Amino acid sequence: MGSSRSPLAEQATDPGATAPAHRGAWRGQGPVVCAVAAGGGAGAVARYGAALLWPTAAGTFPWTTFAVNAVGCALIGVLLVLITEVWAAHRLVRPFFGTGVLGGFTTFSTYAVDIQRLVDGGSPATGLICLAATPLAALTAVWAAVAVTRRAMGVSGAGRASGASSRGSADGTTGGGAR
Repeated sequence: MGSSRSPLAEQATDPGATAPAHRGAWRGQGPVVCAVAAGGGAGAVARYGAALLWPTAAGTFPWTTFAVNAVGCALIGVLLVLITEVWAAHRLVRPFFGTGVLGGFTTFSTYAVDIQRLVDGGSPATGLICLAATPLAALTAVWAAVAVTRRAMGVSGAGRASGASSRGSADGTTGGGAR
């Protein structure tokens, strides 16, 4: 009967093993880490630009942070439908755009700081409104974007996980999709 220990556990305890077990899990992840880092930098710069273009006065509802989070979540919904249900995307598209650009663009840490500033600045009611409205807007934005994108692209939501690899055409044949 075989060993019940994982291959990584076997390697970690094998005196002949030359590398720690955790290194094997990271092998080949360099391009992904670079894609996330480059995308995250671009997203953070875009968010900073939005704050410069649309500053929020102290003690008022943080409309810029609210809009950035709602728009970013909507774009995440569009992206995920496109790369999981419509097109066969390169393996670095999701880390670059999803985790990187849109993860760097959306900002729930600034959302938390905005709420704290509102409460500390004597506007607790506005802080509570922001506390409730931002996640509600973000979830609504991603849900609506997914629904609209699926409808616009003619997909049902089953995606490639159930065997569909690209968008079907009106005559029931499968289109080529972007590759």
